[in-house]
Amino acid sequence: MTEHGIIHLTVGALATNCWLVPLEPPRPLERSRPCAVIDPGDQAAVIIARMERLRLYPRMILLTHGHFDHLAALPDLAAAFAQDGVEIAIHPGDAASLGPDAYSVHQASFAAAGASAYVDGLWKPMPAPTRLLAEGERIGPFMALHLPGHTPGSAGLLLEEAGILFSGDTLFQGGVGRTDLPGGDWRRLQASLERLAGLDPALAVYPGHGPATAIGAEFAKGESGNW
Repeated sequence: MTEHGIIHLTVGALATNCWLVPLEPPRPLERSRPCAVIDPGDQAAVIIARMERLRLYPRMILLTHGHFDHLAALPDLAAAFAQDGVEIAIHPGDAASLGPDAYSVHQASFAAAGASAYVDGLWKPMPAPTRLLAEGERIGPFMALHLPGHTPGSAGLLLEEAGILFSGDTLFQGGVGRTDLPGGDWRRLQASLERLAGLDPALAVYPGHGPATAIGAEFAKGESGNW
């Protein structure tokens, strides 16, 4: 468990960071409390078991972008908690990665990486999003920051009061997201990095892969550097 009660899981063959963010403080007399699930990349049973142990249930499933390694567990999670009316949110630029036509999108992406078998091995029909999060929109305590480049709809999810940014695959500790897959754009990623470089240096960064970092640790004096 990280600071602010946020739970970190590493899931799947590509070691994707999945985050469980409680949306209410503990209340001992209540059976369970809601949380947000960010980037359920695989191993739905593991994610569900952790929520059950902590007496959490998902009010929302938030996706930093539409790559398959960040949402492969979504179908099972959505089915398991359908009765709770869980919200599924993604930026409009990556909305095609969900819904009835999503298979071709994911196959094209992972075929470009030479890993189409990865999609077929885990594939289940994807639910459609219930909410599209454009720049500046809020969902619960989160604000969406559109950070295109890794994908057209890559987004950061900002928890302002806690001082935490869930950066997806835009920014890692010591690195940035690749742009050689379909929809990737190096110039747009550079612009997104320049935007991040201007944020509070103390802002914690919880990325899509690898260890947590901070804006100040990745950018010197507000500069995006020579990524």
